Amino acid sequence: MKKYDVLVVGELNVDLILNGIEGFPQIGKEVIARDMQLVMGSSSAIFASNLSVLGANVAFLGKIGQDIFGELVSNSLQNKGVHTAFMVQSDQLKTGATLVLNYGEDRAMATYPGAMESLSASDISSEILTQCHHLHISSIFLQARIHQKLLEILKLAKSLNLSTSIDPQWDPAEKWDLNLHELLPFVDVFLPNIQEFTALTARENLEEALDSVKDKVNTLAVKMGNKGSYGYKAGQDLQVDPFMNRQVVDAIGAGDSFNAGFIYQYLQKAELEACLRFGNLMGAINTTAVGGTSAFESMGAVKQLAKKRFNYVIK
Repeated sequence: MKKYDVLVVGELNVDLILNGIEGFPQIGKEVIARDMQLVMGSSSAIFASNLSVLGANVAFLGKIGQDIFGELVSNSLQNKGVHTAFMVQSDQLKTGATLVLNYGEDRAMATYPGAMESLSASDISSEILTQCHHLHISSIFLQARIHQKLLEILKLAKSLNLSTSIDPQWDPAEKWDLNLHELLPFVDVFLPNIQEFTALTARENLEEALDSVKDKVNTLAVKMGNKGSYGYKAGQDLQVDPFMNRQVVDAIGAGDSFNAGFIYQYLQKAELEACLRFGNLMGAINTTAVGGTSAFESMGAVKQLAKKRFNYVIK
């Protein structure tokens, strides 16, 4: 029996977010920030939380420590309706944490990986996968043991008739050692942003990057910030304009919220354009509040923001 629409496998950490920073820090010097927030972080957790608010039945598989940061992450997911029974707690490792320095629509980050690095393919059992319709994996380069066995995980999921999606996220080492030609046949939806896509393919622009994987990719959705998003599927390609927020609070999690909107529509069998448009809307809604999940208090709140801020009616 399938109990869950989506299983999210990914990193878990808290975000300590600093806003209103008076300049960029330099070695040996100090700057002042005028606002601070401690919230659940991690791309995977933001995606899971916001997808759950949109109405999907979501379970999470990740690793945390037995500490107050782990409690914050677990409680935050549960409060948004995400099932956490598959999460692994370690009494030897600490929950990861990211320090986020916000500068308008851009940011600088430093991450302590902690327990997230020890999550491995052995934690993802067939018994867990068979309870789910779809598998989503994010932040490949922050999870070395998942990275090493990624193809094996995807093949297992496909053998059990799950659909799959991946958001690779940024590679802190900038090695970009992901064999797309090997992996993409087993990925139903590939969700990089434009910088990640060109880096992964070692190409200069979107057109060249697409040409390099066109014969392997199933559905491609490329996040392009304030230029909207680009999609490709079975020879069809299109670019969808963004929903512009003229009063951005911060952009943390905007890409993850795009993913949540896209995958929510994908699971409803929506056309590519509808998936991209709804993803763009969720990304824009994300930027109306601090952190990746604050704007997603409830589906009612999301609908209200869509109508009030972007003149879009969610039915």
